[in-house]
Amino acid sequence: MIKVSAFRWVPPFARGLVRDLRVRWALEEAGLPYEARLIGPDDQKSKSYRAMQPFGQVPAFEDDNLVLFESGAILLHIAEQSDVLMPSDPKARARTTAWMFAAVNSVEPHIQNLTAIDLFHADQEWALDGRDYLEDRFTVADLLMTTVLRIPRQTDLIAKMPTLEAYRLRCEARPAFKNALAAQMADFADEALAA
Repeated sequence: MIKVSAFRWVPPFARGLVRDLRVRWALEEAGLPYEARLIGPDDQKSKSYRAMQPFGQVPAFEDDNLVLFESGAILLHIAEQSDVLMPSDPKARARTTAWMFAAVNSVEPHIQNLTAIDLFHADQEWALDGRDYLEDRFTVADLLMTTVLRIPRQTDLIAKMPTLEAYRLRCEARPAFKNALAAQMADFADEALAA
C-alpha cells in the first residue's frame, strides 16, 4: 500500500494547502489506493523520517521499496504510471513535464512570497499594513513595486490581498502615473493608426 506523509495538524489558514494534497489528488486521479502517514514535529526531526524526507517536510512517498520526497518528483513518478495524468505522446509528455516544472519553479515561489507577506509578515514595518508607501513617502521603490504588482492585472491575485491592492491603487492614483500611462497608451494608439 502506498503511504503518503501528511501533517497531523496545521493552522486553519494552511488547511487544504499543504503539499501532500497534490500527491493525494494525483493518486485519486490515477485510481491508486493509499494511506496517510500522519506526522508531527517530533517525527519531522527524527532520523528515520529524515532518511525519507531530508528536509523534514511533507510529503514523503513510500511504495514498496521506493521512497520519494518533493511533491513535484512524486507527482512525476505517479503520472508516469498513469495515462490519466501523463499523455503517451512523447512531445505531449515533454510539454506536460515542462508545465510541471513551471508550476513549482516559475510560479509557486512568487505566489508563496505574496502570500507570506499577508499571512506571516503583515505586522512588519516593511509589509505596508498601516503605511501608505514602502518608505515614509513615495519613492522610486514604490514606482517599481507598483509596476510589478500590475503584472497579474488580468487576475484577482492582488485584489485578494487588501493591503497590496490598496497600495497599488494608491500609487496608480498619482497624477504622474496617470500621465505616464496615458502617454504610453497614446503611443500604442498612434502606432496602430500609422500601421
